[in-house]
Amino acid sequence: MILAIDQGTTGTTCFVVDTDGEPVGRAYREFQQFFPQPGWVEHDAGEIWATTRAVALAACDDAGVDPADLQAVGITNQRETVCVWDPATGEPLHRAIVWQDRRTAGMCDRLRQEGHEPLVRERTGLVLDPYFSGTKMAWMLEHAPELRERAARGSAVFGTIDSWLLFQLTGEHVTEPSNASRTMLFDLRTGAWDPELCELFGVPMRSLPEIRPSIGGFGRVREGVLGGATCPVGGVAGDQQAALYGQACLDRGEGKNTYGTGSFVLLNTGMAADAPGGRPVVHDGLITTVAWQIGARTVYALEASVFATGAAVQWLRDGLRIIDSAGETEGLAGSLSSNDGVYLVPAFAGLGAPHWDPYARGTIVGLTRGSTRAHLARATLESIAFQTVDAVRAMEHASGEDLRVLKADGGATANRWLMQFQADVLGVPVVVPAIHETTALGAAFLAGVGVGVWSQRDVAATWREAVRYDPAMSRDEAEALHVGWADAVSRSLRQVVPD
Repeated sequence: MILAIDQGTTGTTCFVVDTDGEPVGRAYREFQQFFPQPGWVEHDAGEIWATTRAVALAACDDAGVDPADLQAVGITNQRETVCVWDPATGEPLHRAIVWQDRRTAGMCDRLRQEGHEPLVRERTGLVLDPYFSGTKMAWMLEHAPELRERAARGSAVFGTIDSWLLFQLTGEHVTEPSNASRTMLFDLRTGAWDPELCELFGVPMRSLPEIRPSIGGFGRVREGVLGGATCPVGGVAGDQQAALYGQACLDRGEGKNTYGTGSFVLLNTGMAADAPGGRPVVHDGLITTVAWQIGARTVYALEASVFATGAAVQWLRDGLRIIDSAGETEGLAGSLSSNDGVYLVPAFAGLGAPHWDPYARGTIVGLTRGSTRAHLARATLESIAFQTVDAVRAMEHASGEDLRVLKADGGATANRWLMQFQADVLGVPVVVPAIHETTALGAAFLAGVGVGVWSQRDVAATWREAVRYDPAMSRDEAEALHVGWADAVSRSLRQVVPD
């Protein structure tokens, strides 16, 4: 049995997966979100660990499995979120700054004006944006009392969520390349922390975790941490890379989209040796990231990141309170024959790919006296699909290849109206796998391969199609709808004046 920990932005899910790759136990729990100022998003790292531990034990209980019988643990996680803690006590020294947080937009502007963006882009494959971890660490070092001095002498260490969970589970301060490649401190060419970038952001290298391959040894679970479990942590990857693995996109040219708090399209681009010039491919408007590392073999991916998709539905529920559950949106959207010109751009924390505008803000256009909550629900679902179209089009332009099918996973795949609309406006089939929770499944597979339970061939053989949505809308109608969307996006850009 393999325990898969999927530590997400709004909650933690754990699965117990049997040797056939089937989930046999599950548990989930949300945790608190903190919004100290507009555009700021924080988590309590201690609460994340406590929630994760409780959910892991609950999943074992649901499966009827004694934790002592686990063969391995796999971890996948919200990626760019940064924790800082005392390595002697394990106590957090500041709230975690979440990937959605935009407080460092001004810092990114300054670094861009000083001419540093080409260096960051070339070394890391990323753009200078508050989304990534480096400026979050720099902000903590600047604003948290005595943190800079503590980091310099080794009594404060940084890590993304995977590193935080690994420390709590095993006592080791480690990470792996798919998460490290999201920090703006990692050199894609060397696979190591980059001294020049660490100096640029003022982050002491000694405060960063050791980087190990995504599949292999991360240490063993300490006695008493997860009941009687003492098994190895066999595999770790950031959530979108784990989903790519769980969707069995193991070969160059295969890709997927995960619908979660945000949406993330990833395309496997193979090893650097497969690309022209023998270097990872970097394209404007897209992110180049490590997909995973197995031994010395590093696989890369192109990524288009969309910040607010499921979060927009959550806003309807928790912010506007016009729905009681996300599932209501399907019926509300389907009750209308058209969107009647109402568009929502959910730029609540700026816009990601392909715009990369931290100063964009949420915008609704086309409202009339006849607009209802059904129009807002439909506009929200349409925004998820349109943002995915924009991401895919940028990826097609970069790769020079048209997408033939979109493998889809994540919570929103349960919304049949959305999946059909996605196929309609994208113009290609949308395929949903038999096991929807491919992020957690990817973590389980990484861990299972890491301890020899499965081979990569076994991983590919487990993927099965459950539902296929074929396009049913004319291309003229789809294009007309997208023109309205593009106009709404143009109105949302750079609404906040930089400091």
